[in-house]
Amino acid sequence: LQLIVESEPNTLAQGKELIQQVRQQFQESLKREDILELIETILIYKLPKLNRKEIEKMFSLSDLRETKVYQEALEEGREEGKEEGKEEGKEEGKEEKARQIALKMLSAGFPIPEIARFTDLSPATIEDLQRQQDN
Repeated sequence: LQLIVESEPNTLAQGKELIQQVRQQFQESLKREDILELIETILIYKLPKLNRKEIEKMFSLSDLRETKVYQEALEEGREEGKEEGKEEGKEEGKEEKARQIALKMLSAGFPIPEIARFTDLSPATIEDLQRQQDN
């Protein structure tokens, strides 16, 4: 409760002190985790300008990894990574399909500007494909 009512300039120092006390007094992982999570949440709300590196300095890395905020951020990062990967894969697939169509059109004798119009590939890309096909 002291941390909640503490003035903003003293909050950081008080938070560090509380973290040290929790580490020393609570050996049971679940209790320690819950208390550290509470301290972290209070600090995040009271000091919104506090960045991740400053929080990491206050918590040992193992303590930080046990907090719910860290776990949620990690999961959110994983989900964003998966979504970005899916989107990249789709774009690469579309590009590859367009290249295959362009190669077939080149083989059929279509002019480069027309191929570019149908496939949305640049004329330079189509010219590269044509050179590769000729080799």
